[in-house]
Amino acid sequence: MGKMSREKGKRFERQVAGMFKDWGYDAHRTAQYKGNTGDAGDVEGIPGIHVECKHYQSIGRVYDWYDQASRDARAAGKGELPTVIFKADNKPPMVMMHFEDWIQLYNEWNSVGTLLKKWRIED
Repeated sequence: MGKMSREKGKRFERQVAGMFKDWGYDAHRTAQYKGNTGDAGDVEGIPGIHVECKHYQSIGRVYDWYDQASRDARAAGKGELPTVIFKADNKPPMVMMHFEDWIQLYNEWNSVGTLLKKWRIED
C-alpha cells in the first residue's frame, strides 16, 4: 500500500473517531495508542463494537473487510460485534455488520422505545 493510501486511511479513521466523539463517545484511533497489534480495531471507545475503517475508491472488497473485522474481534476476545465502517471516494460513510448482530442491536433499541412509549416518556 502506498503512502497516499495509508494517509487516506488514517484521515478516515480520524474522521470516524470524530463522528463518534460528536455523539459523545470517547473514541480514538487505535494505532495512535497501541500501534498495529493485529487484533485491535481501527477506532476504539465504542463499547461492544469492534470497528474497522476502510476508505477506498472501490468498495468491492467489503466481505473481505468484514472477514478481517470478524477474525480480529475473535482474536481480541472481548465479545465485540465486528463492524466495518467504509466509504468510497465522494460517498458518505456506511456501516456493514452481520444481520444477526444488527437485529440484536435493533431489538434492544426498539424495546427501549416501546418501554418509553408505554410509560409515556418522550424520547
